[in-house]
Amino acid sequence: MGQGGGARDAQDAARRTAALMGFIVILVLAIAGVVLVRELRQNASLEDCLMAGRRNCAPIEVPLRRP
Repeated sequence: MGQGGGARDAQDAARRTAALMGFIVILVLAIAGVVLVRELRQNASLEDCLMAGRRNCAPIEVPLRRP
């Protein structure tokens, strides 16, 4: 019974490790998807502004010059 339990524990540990790695991969993919959607939304907003003929869609901030 001692060896059978050890092999079972090793298999359980391997399964838990595989499940954890799978969870981490899915979590990274979900975060990357959210970031991608945000970037695409910002680009779409800028493109809509430009297609409407507006000029100040992406203002450029210029630092103040000291005299």
